[in-house]
Amino acid sequence: MSRAERQLRYLASRPEPVLVLTETARSAGCEFLAERFERAGYSVTFPRPPHGTRERGVMIVSRLATSPLRLPVNYLPHRVAAVTVETTTGPLEVVGVYVPSRDQTEAKVTRKRTFLEGLAAALPTGKAGHRLVLGDFNILEPNHVPKYRTFQAWEYGFYTGLAAAGYADAFRLLAPDALEYSWVGRTGDGYRYDHAHASGPLTRHVTGCRYVHEPRTDEDRLTDHSALTVALALTATAPLDVTDPAAAELTAPALF
Repeated sequence: MSRAERQLRYLASRPEPVLVLTETARSAGCEFLAERFERAGYSVTFPRPPHGTRERGVMIVSRLATSPLRLPVNYLPHRVAAVTVETTTGPLEVVGVYVPSRDQTEAKVTRKRTFLEGLAAALPTGKAGHRLVLGDFNILEPNHVPKYRTFQAWEYGFYTGLAAAGYADAFRLLAPDALEYSWVGRTGDGYRYDHAHASGPLTRHVTGCRYVHEPRTDEDRLTDHSALTVALALTATAPLDVTDPAAAELTAPALF
């Protein structure tokens, strides 16, 4: 069974009605996932990276009806996918993000910094509305334990800037002192790269936020990152009539 097939089976078994997938590509495997979910009746939002590049992005897969949410992200726009879900308390905006990683080269530093600055400018204020901004931020909180010297002030500044704009780290709302890591390097060093930030009015509806390590740590190892799940005390008004995308006989692509 191919990796794409295994990922499909795992994702289809998850209880969350909205899934945000990061590090997606214009690849056979990601097209396979998008096609299978769409065929099963899911809403799929997948701003594909440009042809002929090794760029990565975001895909949102939903068992709830969604409408597109346009954000003015002009630089690497495929690294942001955003939708609106209707609930009994009004619209919930879900913004999936995949921030570029970097090394010490000037080009990679400039690329990441430019993207973060553009994203920060494009996000609406967190002081109004129900909005969840989540994904692989490739940044750490300023008081991350352990402390790594490789991160620069402007990277920490994106995290603190979210707080200044009215957003709260959903994980820290419920576990202010916990040491959890969503990515672990070859030397065993842990990093909390993956985040979910809730707008101020949404924080009162956050009932759970935890890391799901099995996709990273199990023998099957579907990904090199742990998942992050967020529970909200909201009731969606437009569930879709979906079927199991993994139920039918699968013919997986040769590449992923």
